[in-house]
Amino acid sequence: MIPSVLPTYSRAPLHFVKGEGTWLIEADGRRFLDLGAGIAVNALGHAHPALVQALTEQAQKLWHVSNLYEIPQQQALADKLVAASFADTVFFTNSGTESCELAVKMARKYWYEKGHPEKTTILTFEGSFHGRSSAGIAAAGSEKMTKGFAPLLPGFKHVPWADHDALHAAIDDSVGAILIEPVQGEGGIRPLPDQCLKGLRALCDEKGLLLILDEVQCGVSRTGRLFAHEWAGVTPDIMMVAKGIGGGFPLGAVLATEEAASGMTAGTHGSTYGGNPLACAVGCAVMDIVSTPEFLETVNARAGFLRQKLEGLVAAHPDVFEGVRGMGLMLGLKCKVAPVDMVKAGYECGVITVPAADNVVRLLPPLNISKDEISEAVNRLDFAADAVLEAKG
Repeated sequence: MIPSVLPTYSRAPLHFVKGEGTWLIEADGRRFLDLGAGIAVNALGHAHPALVQALTEQAQKLWHVSNLYEIPQQQALADKLVAASFADTVFFTNSGTESCELAVKMARKYWYEKGHPEKTTILTFEGSFHGRSSAGIAAAGSEKMTKGFAPLLPGFKHVPWADHDALHAAIDDSVGAILIEPVQGEGGIRPLPDQCLKGLRALCDEKGLLLILDEVQCGVSRTGRLFAHEWAGVTPDIMMVAKGIGGGFPLGAVLATEEAASGMTAGTHGSTYGGNPLACAVGCAVMDIVSTPEFLETVNARAGFLRQKLEGLVAAHPDVFEGVRGMGLMLGLKCKVAPVDMVKAGYECGVITVPAADNVVRLLPPLNISKDEISEAVNRLDFAADAVLEAKG
């Protein structure tokens, strides 16, 4: 008999009832160091006082009115994002998946209004993940994402990761945009080298294409800059954001230049809940913290410390790990064992991690994790690695 909750998840047998900063507390009282942060969502950890205050104050005033009316909190958050980024305008969604849907629509509407309705194809890359909507799975294109869901939304062409020749060969008169994650998350924590992102920007400029960046997982200070593309010194035309921007409250956004968004006029897109007062009040509180130079400096310092500790962990367990990769506090342990085994062993040792493709375990801790918590977390990963090796015999 099917359970009351649709069984689309393979859930760990854990029942968390409380969170405190970097810690999660299970119903039986066990305490876990959270290096998953709700898959890079809880950017400031659990129950951060500033976020609790922002949500509580707004909840006592107004929850929802819909986008039929002006929403001051939404305007305030849009202004903060525009001031801190390349963007001229912002549309608010509830998730990264919804942001993907709009980014695709925006790119196609741009070319339609420019008199080129044939330019509907968007180039994407092997190993990508852009959500689980019809557009998202079509953009990713992997069998794991698309099997059983045909017919797929047309208009996407997939090229191998880091294959420059294939990328150039794929561009024809139907191509209007390139969509890429500066750091692949689900794909195994694969950063796009700065020179490659610079090259993509130059290619888009040369061919007259739109560059769409998916920073749903790698954005909002996760890599030590407010947005990951800033490391390469380039800007996109359209960018998808979610996860960390709400600090745990459902919130996403599409940021765009005035030119790229020029086709999106009244009635071309909408959302009942997107940008509601609750979400945007929390989003403003998140931005006020994570966008400051002092906070970003701390993220980079913590990232360097965590990476150093992880390199030591890898050196101590050459039969379990191959290496460390990633940027900032978006790191991956490349494993010689099944990542799920390492994740499960971590549960037994009181540390939360997240599996990914390419035999990688993701480490996506709260951005305000302390040095002591990093040391303790890596110590627990050390015990977990011992347990995995012992189980292998």
